[in-house]
Amino acid sequence: MVQAAGTGAFSAGNRLSILEGMAQRPVDVLIIGGGITGAGIALDAASRGLRTAVVEMQDFAGGTSSRSTKLVHGGLRYLKQLEIGVVAEVGKERAIVYENGPHVTTPEWMLLPLYAGGSFGKLSTSIGLRVYDFLAGVKRGERREMLSAKQTLAKEPLLKREGLKGGGYYVEYRTDDARLTIEVMKKAVRLGAHAVNYAKVDSFVYGEEGRLTGAVVRDMIGGGTYTITADNIVNATGPWVDDLRDMDRSKQGKTLRLTKGVHLVFDGGRFPLQQAVYFDTPDGRMVFAIPREGKTYFGTTDTNYAKDTQNPTMSYEDRSYLLKAANSMFPSLKLTESDVESSWAGLRPLIQQEGKSPSEVSRRDEIFVSASGLVSIAGGKLTGYRKMAETVVNKIAELRRQEGKRALPASGTKTVTISGGDVGGSGNYASYVRTKTGEGMRRGFTADEAKFLAQRYGSNAPELFELAESTKPWAAKHGLPLVIGVQLRYAMESEMSAKPVDFLIRRTGDMFFRIADVRRWKDAVIAAMAERSGWSGEQQLAYAAEVEAKLGEAVNPKPE
Repeated sequence: MVQAAGTGAFSAGNRLSILEGMAQRPVDVLIIGGGITGAGIALDAASRGLRTAVVEMQDFAGGTSSRSTKLVHGGLRYLKQLEIGVVAEVGKERAIVYENGPHVTTPEWMLLPLYAGGSFGKLSTSIGLRVYDFLAGVKRGERREMLSAKQTLAKEPLLKREGLKGGGYYVEYRTDDARLTIEVMKKAVRLGAHAVNYAKVDSFVYGEEGRLTGAVVRDMIGGGTYTITADNIVNATGPWVDDLRDMDRSKQGKTLRLTKGVHLVFDGGRFPLQQAVYFDTPDGRMVFAIPREGKTYFGTTDTNYAKDTQNPTMSYEDRSYLLKAANSMFPSLKLTESDVESSWAGLRPLIQQEGKSPSEVSRRDEIFVSASGLVSIAGGKLTGYRKMAETVVNKIAELRRQEGKRALPASGTKTVTISGGDVGGSGNYASYVRTKTGEGMRRGFTADEAKFLAQRYGSNAPELFELAESTKPWAAKHGLPLVIGVQLRYAMESEMSAKPVDFLIRRTGDMFFRIADVRRWKDAVIAAMAERSGWSGEQQLAYAAEVEAKLGEAVNPKPE
């Protein structure tokens, strides 16, 4: 039988001792927020030798970082808005993100259909995509092609035919946003950072002259409180940035504007998309339709949002808008509400710009430093997380210099592979997967299961294969297939999955792309976690209710 959850540096079973350790010894930098921005800052700070701590009030990637369009994209729409610098920077950054973690990021050819009377003309698109390739430093083999109407329909036969003039064909990068976040955080931990989920900052601690010296953190699971002392504190809380600035009494000048983005998921049999498509809607916005793992997902909306920041969900209006947009571009499908298998909604923490619609607001990031010393990072995009992190740690280095502390080395994260990324580079990834598939089969997995684990976990896959033999009795006892059992055990021991929803949503993405599997295995997953974690019957029921609530939210819209 598998013993209680492990006590590794990133184990769910070690949360309390990590929190206690944070409280016992001052840190150089405390990062509030465990999304992709906070994870990136933790990696950069730890790699430069700073004693680093991260606290996240939900699960890692529990906010925006598990609810995006799941693209590390170069921002073609920003070229349209003449944000040349944004296109150049994020275009180059996405290549770095890919190279440092090819197991969670992959090139995806994108089709941009061109229609008579549409937002994009053939000549302007050809020039725009060529400029885009140049600014983003796109590799020769991934540079844009212009297609005829016939070639465009050959790529995607479901497209509306009326008025089709041709298409642009260019490369974006698809990712698993939550797994990207967790792999970055795992690398930061491996380099010495300390990170805990379900740990909320209740208040700040100040010293002489109102200088920020620490934070009081509450364990959202166990209920204890811990005071963490830090030389510098970074507010990387995404949609909650202004809440923390309020707590610091420093919210002034620029503020956040939250907009909501919703995505719908369809089974591939009902929406058999062959090719990722990026197109403009009748109201002039741009949306994506992307095939993934036997499903097609479609989005996104872009509407102002001022409700529950922690739990945005799909509304009736969101679903109707997206179904109308999908049926406009893919009229033969005649998609209805009953075809929506799952959904997710996320918030974009944008910097307020008066007089602009949600879609027009810049995605640029900005750093604010308050009089107390709180460093807040707002805005930005998933694609630019590494560069944003470098900029934040550079700001911390500058503040440290002003206080006479030792200088920090320059950032080296351009070439730091994230956890699971040590596969010999993107060019060697396919070969690595083939080799590890054979290794997994020798451990008792089918060829498909072994390949799946090698692809998802990259250079960490051997750790899951190692768990196979000792996990078999526990998985069998709870009626779990071994391939799920090893992932669940690894998630608890090495990825700090503290609750069933952590595993079913953010460590696997199953709630979005394999919702039938969630319904099938949820009870077994909950029971298996309960046994290993020593939950009371009351805790087990509460976690089961949380899973049911998330299943309901994924399918059932709420009034706006």
